[in-house]
Order: sequence, then structure tokens, then C-alpha cells
Amino acid sequence: LLFGAPALGRQSQAPASPEFRGFVITNVRIFDGHRVMARGIVWVEDGRIRAVGAEIVAPLGLRMIDGTGDTLLPGLIDAHTHSWGDALKEALIFGVTTELDMFTDQKYAAQIRAEQVANKDMDMADLRSAGTLVTAPGGHGTEYGIPIPTISKPEEALAFVDARIAEGSDYIKIISDDGSTYGRTMPTVTKETIAAIVVAAHKRGKIVTVHVGTQQEAREAIEAGADGLAHLFVDSAPAPDFGKLAAAHRVFVTPTLTVLDAICGESSGKDLAKDARLAPYFSPAEVGSLQVSFGVPKTPVKLVYAEEAIRQLKAAGVPILAGTDSPNPGTVHGASMHREMEMLVHAGLTPLEALTAATSAPAKAFHLNDRGEIVVGRRADLLLVRGDPMADITATRDIVSVWKLGIEDDRASYRTARDKDRIAAEAAKTAGPPAGSESGLVSDFEDETTKVQFGTGWVVSTDSYMGGKSTAEMKVVDGGANGSKHSLEITGEIVAGGPAQWAGASFTAGVAPTWAANLSSKKTIHFWARGDGRTYVVMVFAQSLGQIPKMQTFVVGPEWKEYRLTLSAFGTDGHDLGGILFSAGAPNGKFSFQIDDVRVD
Repeated sequence: LLFGAPALGRQSQAPASPEFRGFVITNVRIFDGHRVMARGIVWVEDGRIRAVGAEIVAPLGLRMIDGTGDTLLPGLIDAHTHSWGDALKEALIFGVTTELDMFTDQKYAAQIRAEQVANKDMDMADLRSAGTLVTAPGGHGTEYGIPIPTISKPEEALAFVDARIAEGSDYIKIISDDGSTYGRTMPTVTKETIAAIVVAAHKRGKIVTVHVGTQQEAREAIEAGADGLAHLFVDSAPAPDFGKLAAAHRVFVTPTLTVLDAICGESSGKDLAKDARLAPYFSPAEVGSLQVSFGVPKTPVKLVYAEEAIRQLKAAGVPILAGTDSPNPGTVHGASMHREMEMLVHAGLTPLEALTAATSAPAKAFHLNDRGEIVVGRRADLLLVRGDPMADITATRDIVSVWKLGIEDDRASYRTARDKDRIAAEAAKTAGPPAGSESGLVSDFEDETTKVQFGTGWVVSTDSYMGGKSTAEMKVVDGGANGSKHSLEITGEIVAGGPAQWAGASFTAGVAPTWAANLSSKKTIHFWARGDGRTYVVMVFAQSLGQIPKMQTFVVGPEWKEYRLTLSAFGTDGHDLGGILFSAGAPNGKFSFQIDDVRVD
């Protein structure tokens, strides 16, 4: 799953002209991206590292920060994410100062790049992005209802790469995945096409990373000349020569153990949600995201295969990069990097090697020469933590401060906002069913308005939250189900342009737009609908479902038809129901449908 809840939108950003105040951190243990200084001083001025050493002389009047007992690290670099909405804000809170995105809407990426150049977004992690990935017609990446270009043969490689570069792609990401690891069958690009893409990208000075699903696909990507692998494999034990093969071809590898664990049916994020050092900064939706996995595997898969591959790669001297593939099941932006480093240590890396994998290694692999190290002249992207991560890698979770370009992130205000979210969530759990919900009726539109019996009401919802161009309108019209007088008509157009396409009308169940309601006594979403013959979607939002809604489809015809969808089919018991969205999706084009007598009963 690459794209998340429509309710998520970018929040307000930092001022356009931040003040790059200087400061000095003293008496601090320093991991500079490669090695450790037991005790030293770091002077930051104008967003850069001005001096590092055991003894330095800094100007009087600078803010002095006593780092006794603490460790200063370069800001973490997550080498595999999918970013949109508030992802970059969430990442920075947990010490990830740069995200290397592997597929998002290229317009979103361009917007963020422009803001970064203008020194905006100082409360958000920096972004680099592959933009649109390289995949075959019908291949992985096309299943999300996002109209994207695809490639069919090697002869198309140079034009395809040039088009991605014209859109602003910082590097090229190829999909080589036939779906067999997940019990599916999907088209995928051939080895010859991968090789042609690699040649074309290198001709244009771009590095290439390849998403793989199986060991065979990993070997083919290496042999085709890829610069790096996005993911290791869990379908088979690594052949004895796998590490040596990777070393001989000088590739880097981003294992993404957190998401591989979820593919194997486990939720590696569960312990993060319980960790007192991190938990106060999670929203209820993020807690839900950390509890889930991809479900019971459809094929035999084992995480130990990836761990053994890591041991081979380490022995062969292959660069290993830390990346999470957030926000897939079991992961969240920022915090999952701390779990990824822990899992890398469990797989055989030392804590220092895991920290390198999260800082200087991705900076070097992706040619980010201004970050990933605490050395003179580098960006002051810094993470200060309590304790010694070299002794206990989980010490990185005990965050004191995070700086981006020397500007300290306001973690206190962020935590206060999260406290309010949790209070609201707990209140919803203990408040009982909302007043007016006894009959289960939401709206029958008979009073010619969108009045609701409980909740906040009906609103238009479109992909504009994520930079899309789809449109929708809703209005009460004559003619309803079962001979009633009125119904709600929803019309609009699905337009390509965002990372996901939707448009429709949403009902919020709580007493405020971001609150949930306790509807655990209800079992079914019950409604009537008619329309233009398209397939439509019901999306259910619940805090325990995390940031990605669960969906069910329904097809409408010209005559009124009754629909009953169980809450259990959406993976919820209704105790924290946030809202219900009735929406059009792919294919692109105009749509029109009506709903009536909407109930949760």
C-alpha cells in the first residue's frame, strides 16, 4: 500500500525566512557518521557545522547546550519511504531529517523541492524523490488507481528516463516484482529492460535502485547493473554467493526489514507504540498503523532469509542502508527508522554499523554530499539523544532535540497536539454511543438538507488534499429510495494529477471533524444507491485502522438498490469510527450517483 487516507493533508509550515541562530553543544558523545568521539564539542553557525573537536573556541553569546551523558548523531536519512501529506513533518519529529522517497506524485515532490530551496518547510524533513517509478503495464505501482506511464521494451528506456528527469526525479526507481512473494501474479519489466534503463539513467548522471520481491529478481537486478536494491527477499535462503555477487557489482542494499516483517505476517512496529520514549508523539492513527501487518502470508516466506542475506552482505563489505518503506503496514514515518536500526543489529550489524546505515551510508550512496556526517561544512541536521546508542541501539528513541539546518524542531508543541488527539480518542471510547445514533440513521435527506442525526455532517472530499485535481459537488435532489421524496446527489469528475484519485461525500461520525465515535453496538453500513453504472467505493476511517482507510466497492445502476456492508469487512468493530466516505475513483471521467437512507445499524 503506497497511498493513504484522504483525510490527511499538509498542515501549516514554518516561516519562509527562518533565523539560523548559532549554538554550541558541549561535553557530548559524538557519532560523526563513521566513528565515535567519547567527548567533544560541536559549534553550529548559519545552519552549518562550524567546528568539531575536543577543544574549540566559539564566540561569546551563543546558546550553550550541555550534552553530558548524551550522544549527538547526524540527522537520520530514511533511504526508502513514500511521502505525502504530513509525512515529512512526522519524520522530523523522530529525528529523520531527510527522506529518500521511492514513489510519490511528482507534482507534490516538485512543490516540496521549491519550498526547500526557499528555506521553507523547516519543520519538515528534507525530501529527495524518484517521482514516478518505472514499471510494466499492469505491474506493481499501477494497482492504486493512479494513471502513470509504463514501459514495455528496452527501446523505450532513454525516452522514459528523460521524461522522469524532466518531471524532476532525483534518481530512478525500477520495479522488478512478479508478485509471487505475496501470492499474486503481476507483469514486470524484463531483465533486458532493466539493463536498458540503467544505461539510460547512467548516461544522464542518475543512479538507479530496483525494487525486488524475490531472490531471483535481486540477482537479475544486480547483474543488470543497478546501483542499489530496494528491499531484500524473504522467499528463499540466499545462495552462498549472494553477498559476493553484490560486492562484485558494487551495489548498495536497503533491506527494509520493518516492512519485510509485515509481509511475513508480523507487525514490527508494535513495540514502538508501547515505548514511552516515542509513544507521546504518536497520533491514534499512527498507533493503529503500527499494530498491523499485511496479514497471513499466501506463500512460504521467512524473515530469516533476509537476515542471512544481510550477514553475507556485511561480510562482503556491501554498503547497507536503513530504510523503512513507510507508511506501509506496521510502519510510520520517522519512528520506524529506530526499529529498522534495531532489526539491523539483530541481523548482525553492530550498533555503530546500524547508525552508519542510517546516516553517512545513504548520504554517500545517493550523492548527498552536504549531510549524513558531523564534520565541518556539513548541514547542521542533527539528532541529540540520551544515553549511548553504541551500547544500546534503542537509545536513539530517547530524543532530546532535533535540528534541521540548525533550526530546532518544536517537539513540545507537537507532543501537546498529540496529547489532545489521544484525549479525544479516549473520550470517544468511554463516552458510549453518540446522542442521536440510537436508531442508526445518519441521514434520509427528507428535510431537503444534509442534516445528520449524529456526527459532524456531510462534506465534499476530493484528492485536492494530496494535490489532486478531481472535483465533486453534492446537493439534495428530488426523488429517493422506496418512493421517498429526496436523496443526496454526488457528481463530479475524476482527473489524473495526484498520487491517488477520489471524489465524493464524507460523513464524520464524531462531534468534531477529527474525533471518532463509539459505534461498537452497530454492525452494518446500510444505504441505498443508484447512478451511472460505475463502480464506487465506500471508505471507512477508524483510529485503530491507522492512516490507511479500508475500502469496499459497490456498483450502481439506474434503479435504486439496497447495500449492506458489515463493519467487520472493513476490519473494525466500530468503537473508534471516524467517518465514512462514498466516493468515485478510477477510471478518470465524470460521474454521478445518489445515495439515500444512510444508516449505521
